[in-house]
Amino acid sequence: MDSLRIEATSCSPLIDFDPAAGLLRIEGESYPENSFDFYAPVFNWLEDYLKAPAPAVVLDIGLSYLNTSSIKCMIDVLEMLDGSHQKGQTVSVRWHYDSDNDRALDMAEEFAEDVSLPFEILAH
Repeated sequence: MDSLRIEATSCSPLIDFDPAAGLLRIEGESYPENSFDFYAPVFNWLEDYLKAPAPAVVLDIGLSYLNTSSIKCMIDVLEMLDGSHQKGQTVSVRWHYDSDNDRALDMAEEFAEDVSLPFEILAH
């Protein structure tokens, strides 16, 4: 399966998914004009990838800001991975946030509450 890489812009995050390594990175700010259009290739890629993923999958997130529609998209990504985790796949999340940004910590904690997979929140 091919990697998925979407370069970051001023309003959309870097998407860098390496299927062989099982490393899925999303970092930057996420407030594209249409979040659902932006994340559509991510959903499609994940749906295909989770049919035969690497032995262990890590979602590495470093999002400093998400608008409301991006939050919904991130919930969808996490739910896809959580479904795979519930079927026995080794999946985990590492959420990186700026220690000066209390709202980012709150958001990470809210996301962590919504899933059953291992969810590590890391301050930087």
